Amino acid sequence: MKGFWTSLAPLLELLTFCQSLVQMVLPPELRFASLKFLNRALNFFSSYCSYDIIEIDGANTNELYNDVQLYLGSFVRTSASRLSLSRALNSSATTFGLSKNDCMNDVFDGVAVQWEHVVVQRRSRTFSWRPLPYEKRSFTLWIRKPDKNLVLDSYLDYIMNKAKDIRRKSQERLFYINSCSGSLDSRSHQWESVPFKHSSTFDTLAMDPERKRDIMEDLRDFAAGQAFYQRTGRAWTRGYLLYGLPGTGKSSMIAAMANFLGYDIYNLKLTEVHSDFELQKLLMKASSKSITVIEDIDCSVNPSNKSKATQAAMPRSYYNPRAPDAACGGKDRNSNTMILTGILNFTNGLSSCCGSERIFVFTTNHIDKLDPALLRQMDMHIYMTYCSYPALKILLRNYLGSEAEDLGEVATSELPEAVEKAKMTPADISKVLLKNWRNKEKAVSELLEVLKARAKRNERHGGLREYELNGVEEEEEEEQEKRVLAGSHWKGDSSRELDDDEAEMLM
Repeated sequence: MKGFWTSLAPLLELLTFCQSLVQMVLPPELRFASLKFLNRALNFFSSYCSYDIIEIDGANTNELYNDVQLYLGSFVRTSASRLSLSRALNSSATTFGLSKNDCMNDVFDGVAVQWEHVVVQRRSRTFSWRPLPYEKRSFTLWIRKPDKNLVLDSYLDYIMNKAKDIRRKSQERLFYINSCSGSLDSRSHQWESVPFKHSSTFDTLAMDPERKRDIMEDLRDFAAGQAFYQRTGRAWTRGYLLYGLPGTGKSSMIAAMANFLGYDIYNLKLTEVHSDFELQKLLMKASSKSITVIEDIDCSVNPSNKSKATQAAMPRSYYNPRAPDAACGGKDRNSNTMILTGILNFTNGLSSCCGSERIFVFTTNHIDKLDPALLRQMDMHIYMTYCSYPALKILLRNYLGSEAEDLGEVATSELPEAVEKAKMTPADISKVLLKNWRNKEKAVSELLEVLKARAKRNERHGGLREYELNGVEEEEEEEQEKRVLAGSHWKGDSSRELDDDEAEMLM
């Protein structure tokens, strides 16, 4: 054996000398052309052809790459010997995938194919207009040449449909938020995502059942309306405007819509968008089967064209009409106009063709401040109002685990009239029920006291809400409610009082 390696040493030295000679004599361009010619010659005599599916295609993420990754991950645990395991932040599901530069086989319509996950280090660049991943990822599909025309197109269509079914069956939704000032992360994504685990559904949503049925029916028609939108030549999008007082359930409505349809949520923060071009790029990156949400759109772009110049320069606060609203002020009017134009174009203009089966939801506390053009673009206006008795029955079932009829004579006789006169939002009532959810009788009696106290206040002030009163009357009302709520349970209860937004998310 030692003699074999000794005799092989001169041959290795000769090969090293020839390699050095080739590098000295032949220029790099000629060496590259020779290798390319040799590769083509080998491919010509090979019985297989290959197709590369790269992760990033130019400036966009390749959707086919994501579909292939999801499809292979559905059965890779039984077909591959080496796996890559991952789990997203706050997620309970483990994702299986091919390891770097590993292969696996698949069969479609009796034709055997092979997949290879190719991962190579990206070469460093002196200049790049956007950050790129450190690794260049792709899937390579190997098919026998006689079979490529038989199964290639149908196989890729099968993979895409299979990936859609996997996404639809998955119970885990994603919640996206745009990166600050249009910045990109290390994976060149303009949206950052976390698992969406909001438990709100139409069953738990505090709203009149008839109104909920109308909204659910409208959502069903939209999700099943691909043929209708194609026949009419309209973009497969739909807009919903949720307007009403704070605490009436607008955020819970959005979560219920997402859970009902199985869509992801893109929460678009217009305060981080500084141009119409940046807005268009963000909206184009959003996927199909998604809900794009713009909350408090009246404060994000101040789109009203009906206010006076002085009011536009210093808008009034919704909670204190005498004070300027800092959230709505300080924006450049030209930038606001461009962003509003971009929103209108994407919801129903030429840009609406970028994607399909997409829902846009805008929320506002001041529908009178919105531009009429924006109101016309919204297909359905949903008014979120005070808690009615049918909605109260849902809250009682959610928090106390019982129907109103099972909570005694007080709940069935006095609560219906009291809740109509009190004009309280579902969030206000949720805060009261949350304090005594372990004691049903105490929760109902305390709720009735609060409702009666609010009803008396409404009679005294002509039905005005607390933010419509002056400062003295607000303090008087708060002190009155504190006296009503003051009891023995406060001595041993260390739970804090929730604000409207937190209580709304618990509805």
